[in-house]
Order: sequence, then C-alpha cells, then structure tokens
Amino acid sequence: MRVLIANRGEIALRLIRACHELGWEAVAVYSEVDAAQPYVFAADAAVLLGPATPQASYLNVPALLHAARTTGCQAVHPGYGFLAENAAFAQAVEEAGLLWIGPPPAVIELLGSKVEARRLASQVGVPVVPGTEPLVAETEARRFAREVGYPILLKAVGGGGGKGMRVVASDGELAEAFARAGAEGQAFFSDSRVYAEKLISRPRHVEVQILADRHGHVVHLGERECSLQRRHQKLLEEAPSPAVSPALREKLGAAAAAVARAASYVTAGTVEFLLAPDGSFYFLEVNTRLQVEHPVTEMVYGVDLAQWMMRLALGEELTLRQGDLVPRGHALECRVYAEDPENDFAPSPGTIEVYREPSGPGVRVDSGVEEGSVVPLDYDPILAKLIVSSESRTHTLMRLRRALREFVVLGVRTTLPLFQMLSFDPRFIAGEVDTQFLPEFLTKRRGNEPPVVVALAAALETTGIGVPAEPYAHTQELSSWRQAGRQRLHGRWGV
Repeated sequence: MRVLIANRGEIALRLIRACHELGWEAVAVYSEVDAAQPYVFAADAAVLLGPATPQASYLNVPALLHAARTTGCQAVHPGYGFLAENAAFAQAVEEAGLLWIGPPPAVIELLGSKVEARRLASQVGVPVVPGTEPLVAETEARRFAREVGYPILLKAVGGGGGKGMRVVASDGELAEAFARAGAEGQAFFSDSRVYAEKLISRPRHVEVQILADRHGHVVHLGERECSLQRRHQKLLEEAPSPAVSPALREKLGAAAAAVARAASYVTAGTVEFLLAPDGSFYFLEVNTRLQVEHPVTEMVYGVDLAQWMMRLALGEELTLRQGDLVPRGHALECRVYAEDPENDFAPSPGTIEVYREPSGPGVRVDSGVEEGSVVPLDYDPILAKLIVSSESRTHTLMRLRRALREFVVLGVRTTLPLFQMLSFDPRFIAGEVDTQFLPEFLTKRRGNEPPVVVALAAALETTGIGVPAEPYAHTQELSSWRQAGRQRLHGRWGV
C-alpha cells in the first residue's frame, strides 16, 4: 500500500511513521517553503505542490490528486486541518479511484454541519445545548437571546477550530458579532450561515475518542480534557479528565457511540461535549478526523489510533472490545506553538537556531521541525507536541516539569514558558479547570502579579507534589551560555 499524506509538519511525520510500521510506503507533498522540512525526507517519495500559500499548495485539490496518481498511490490520508474535513475533497479522492482514509464523504458532510449534527444527536437521545436552526437575520438571534437569556454563542454552521464563533453578552454586541461570525464562516468554510446556542456557564470541554469499522462495531476510548483554550483553540490536553468518574465515562462513551452509529461512522473520530459544573453534559460536535491531541489517548489506552484509522479504512474488522478498553495511568500534552504568549500569542516566524527535545521514561515528542527549520507565517504555527505519561496524574505533572526544563527552542518565541508556569499553578495542579481558566490565568499574569510561592507550596503539599523555593533553581551554577540561552527562551515568562 502506498499512501499520499496530504498534509505537512508534525502530523505528516506522524502518519509517515504509522505507514512504515504497517509495512506501507508514504508519499509526502510540500510547498516551496517546506522543501527542507523533516517530514519531506522521512517519506519514500515527495512531490512539490507549488508556492507557500495554502490555496496554491495544501488546499490545491488538482495538485494533490496529480501527486497521488503520478507516484502510484492507492490511498490518501488528510491528517488534520487543511482538507481533512472537506467532503468535496474526500469525494474527489474516491472518484479518482483512491482510498480515502477517513469517514465516507456523506458522513463528513452530515457531521460537518453543526446544525445537522445537533439534530442527529438529539434524535438518538443525546442532550444538546439549547439552540436554533440557521438564522436568516440578526433579529432572530436577538429573539432567541431574550428567550434563554444572555450570554449566547453565535457559531458558523460549518465552523470548527474556533473559527466563526462569537460570544455575545448583550443586545449591543449582537449586530457586529452576527456579521463577524457569518464573514468568518464564509471565509473559512464557504458557508455564511450562523446559528445560536445558549452559552453554558464555566463548562469543561471534554471529548470522546471513537473507532468504528464497516461491520457495525463501534468502541470508545474514553475522554480527553480539553478545557485549556485561548480563542476557542486548545493548548493543553490530558487523559483521562480529572472531572470524569468511571460512571460518567460510560455515559459519555455510550452517547458518543450512539451518535457514531446513527451517522454510520467509519474509522477514527471524536465526539465533543460540554461538561457543566453540575455534572450534566451536552453534545457539541463531531470531528471527522484524527485529532491533534490523539497521543494522550494512545498513551493511556495503548492503542495506535493512526494505524487503526488506516486499517479500518481498508475494511479491516475492529478487534478491540469495549470491556478491555480501560485507561491505565495518565497523560498530558502541550502544544508547542511558534507564538509569543507575552504578545497575545502573536505568531513568531523565523529560523529555529537551537532545538533540543526532552527524552527519558514516559516522554514522547511528536515534532515537525529541527535545528535550522524555517517557521513560515503561512500555516498553523504548531512546531511540536510534548506528551508525557505516568501511572498517576501527580507523577505525570512532575514528569511534565522535568521535560519542559529539558525542552529548548531558540530563534523563535514559543508557548513552552507558558506551560512551565501552568505546571505550577495551584488550580491546574488540582484539576480545577474550565474553558475560562486560561484567559483568567493570562489576565492575572499580565497584571504583573508576583509569583505566590507560599500559595504554590501549600497547594503542592496537599497534592503530594514537592516544590523548591524557586521552581527552576538548580543545585549547581549554570554556565554563562546556558544562562543566556534560558533567558532568551523564557524571557519575562519565567516564574
């Protein structure tokens, strides 16, 4: 089997490795700016798509299909982002006589509509957030808001990844939010329709991983906690969620499986939920692809989701049984973005001058860069994902701190210093997070609040995690070059 990987960066390299472990060949595609990226050299063959702009490269359907045909590929894997949830692309792949590694195009189209997905979930008895059908005019949104009360959430019908979403707290904000949500929907999903939902106060964002075959078998692999977000985009995830009991896990899993069966789902997917403070949950959406955060599930369930996605697309029967799928230990994932947390997460393009990954027991890095790699402005700025796991959440946090101290990226700003701070935050240590946690955390930091070492020590003592008087102190003096490097890496974000 020869597979075209219609993506770039760390996910392309992850999928190339999965292909090789199955004994398959992988073909990479790249834009002019990505010619020297590690994933290009890891593939068995590589095809230049065109200039750096996504429309001329990774969104260029004719070029992608031409690359598949000329290199003798039998299948296409879209990864995540770009065309991964594009039903028209999936259909074009199948019409070209190639295997689409993902759910059928009709399923992507069905679940890609947030309104249709909500309707399907409701039909199978899964609770949904109170909301509307697609709105024709702003006045309909205002009427809904007055019925359920502010705040409400305006969402693009074809949205995802935080695009086309606007929180509205009053009548005065509605007109601009409605226009902006519609404009983003048109720009990102070619669909300007907008619908409204009641905004659930301080929910957690949890998602359930599913696998389904063509023979009617569906299993879930527990939940991931994805509440640490900024602008509706995730930064840090973990599995299992600190807020989910075994009983609640079964309910969430059963709900996710019910939605998958009703949609005739095949391969890997994710059903997302909002978890309210009182323990009630609501269906949010279905992601018809492999998630960025899939490694945390792999670490606690011992299942290679990327390979299973490929095997299930080929028609293989699912041999995993629900009774055997129980979480073992804990895992955390940090998304290492080329962004500046000090400057509202502004992109930080440039050349990576120094790159040192952590290693050791329970540490995994899914990376798409190396020393000398160019970080362009044209694409999502994710550089790597740091995943750590251990037998307990407490020890996993300790391992995360150690791995973060070892992870060095110089030449561009990254989110690594932010994760170092989060790993010492009392609320995060206690697992007391929700979707408002990170914005509040950042607001406090920007208010120049001093580090509360005493409070940290008290919080850590209650969880059994020790903390030195200075979290990043070392027992031996650092050399001058190492001190300079760490100052450049951490900047003012050091604790």
